[in-house]
Amino acid sequence: MDAQQKPLYGLMAEFNDVTSLVNAAKRTHAEGYRRIDAFTPFPVHELFDAIDAHDRRLPLAVLLGGITGCLAGFGLCYWVSVIAYPLNIGGRPLNSWPSFIPVTFEVTILLASFTAVLAMLGLNGLPMPYHPVFNVKRFAEHASLDGFFLAIEAEDSKFDRDKTRAFLQGLGAREVNDIDP
Repeated sequence: MDAQQKPLYGLMAEFNDVTSLVNAAKRTHAEGYRRIDAFTPFPVHELFDAIDAHDRRLPLAVLLGGITGCLAGFGLCYWVSVIAYPLNIGGRPLNSWPSFIPVTFEVTILLASFTAVLAMLGLNGLPMPYHPVFNVKRFAEHASLDGFFLAIEAEDSKFDRDKTRAFLQGLGAREVNDIDP
């Protein structure tokens, strides 16, 4: 099979230091690439801004889980006190909402936290026992020690094997490798 016909997950560039990686990520995003990811052995907060990795789906999911928990907690208390077992205790009204607050609060927190954990796992694609970037030998050997890598996926709408490789080499990459699927 011809090397140009070989299936490809993407291209990965290795950089010498964090500053080079952040600058390359900014230029890559400015160039129009959107299916990009950066890998470093320690957190680099500038990379989130550089590749615009601000996903707003998790906070929205947690908010919706909390609202659902609030409504479910209050609804449970209302159903028990007013519909299922209407007992008049001490002359208070059946719908005594101040006594519903602790249960409503606890169910809100419970559903919001469960939603946060499950949505985080789902949005991160976890559990992920395999990822194609580990097919790159330099990445497997250096990613958690001293490597700074930038990957562009082949699914990106702007991706072209030769042009993207030339672009990554023009960013000052130490090495550019194919990522086999």
